[in-house]
Amino acid sequence: MTIKYLGHSAFQIVIGDKVLLVDPFISDNGLAKGKVNVDEIEADYILLTHGHEDHVADAESIGKRTGATIVSNFEIASWYETKGLKAHPMNHGGSKVFEFGKLKYVQAVHSSVLPDGTYGGNPGGFVISHDNGILYISGDTALTYDMKLLPMSGLKPDLCIFPIGDNFTMDYADAARASDFVECNTVIGCHYDTFGYIEISKDEAVKHFEERNKTLLLPKIGETLTF
Repeated sequence: MTIKYLGHSAFQIVIGDKVLLVDPFISDNGLAKGKVNVDEIEADYILLTHGHEDHVADAESIGKRTGATIVSNFEIASWYETKGLKAHPMNHGGSKVFEFGKLKYVQAVHSSVLPDGTYGGNPGGFVISHDNGILYISGDTALTYDMKLLPMSGLKPDLCIFPIGDNFTMDYADAARASDFVECNTVIGCHYDTFGYIEISKDEAVKHFEERNKTLLLPKIGETLTF
């Protein structure tokens, strides 16, 4: 599996021969300019955790160009279907086997509205069980005790993607606690530094994890990690 960081909370994940795109917010992200070309991004599936502009801004254009299937909650999936895109609706607690593995849609504590003001349903996260492990993408969320349900139900992640920017989501300290809850010691941080509200000290965040014998990975925009 490879994971390419596209800035903010956007990732391109390759599992086997399938390409997943998570929360594409690229063309309007000033930090990604000159580092990621939105017109060159490929995807077979586009996973959307919720409807906020800074998570879905490029989903429509990429979906139409690539023919990718939008995977999200019922409300968001339906909204994209009205725009002529392929979509697969899910809801909390539900699972579905796709070509890349088994996907479970799980709880997130946040809000959700689509760019035109349409109700965006309840926000969520994704747990992907694939041939080489389990990946948990929490989406924008507060720390929630429900995270403990993952290892209890046999879904102990090998790798997590957590927001760490504070103000709108968990900070890095809560993200470390979340890693305790799900029993995973390797975290990729996201949703930080894009806006003034969520600027952080990356050195302090990394040190906080190290002091707890955990690893916080903060890839550069455009960088690819291999697992």
